[in-house]
Amino acid sequence: MSHGHHQHGPGKDAQSPVEQHRAHGKRAARCMVITVSDTRDLASDKSGQRASDLLTAAGHVVRSREIVTDDRASISALVRAAVADPEIDAVVLTGGTGIAPRDVTYEAIDGLLEKPLHGFGELFRSLSYAEIGSAAMLSRALGGVIGRTVVFALPGSTKAVELGVTRLIAPELGHMIGLLAP
Repeated sequence: MSHGHHQHGPGKDAQSPVEQHRAHGKRAARCMVITVSDTRDLASDKSGQRASDLLTAAGHVVRSREIVTDDRASISALVRAAVADPEIDAVVLTGGTGIAPRDVTYEAIDGLLEKPLHGFGELFRSLSYAEIGSAAMLSRALGGVIGRTVVFALPGSTKAVELGVTRLIAPELGHMIGLLAP
């Protein structure tokens, strides 16, 4: 007697409680991708483009892509505008998370977060450590919630964007905005 894919009742295809919890309220997130850079434009912005492509591939919608200079007030203002926009569920920033004098993304966002997700930065640096070693500690990647909007800030390298979006952001984004929905 062979057991095919038409098996009924609990079996190989049954969802675990975690999977059921994730599936509940899961939806496509409407995203804004922001590249923090003094030198890039949309054409030369490989990291912002990669973030957009990966989010789209994961079933999310990129509503807009922006480039903002390494200026604390400008970054904060753009994130505040995204949070105020009911058509934006999530903001993913790339760039400005290091320790150089021009790196102010952390400072621009940290004070805005109402519910910081320390686990995002911790996991990002842990995964990054496996790839690049001790230099991972120089990353000040961070994430959290402002109102009903999820905000993540990743380093500017395309590899860092790939790591953060594919391993951490994309798998949980639908779940997170489901939890934040009115």
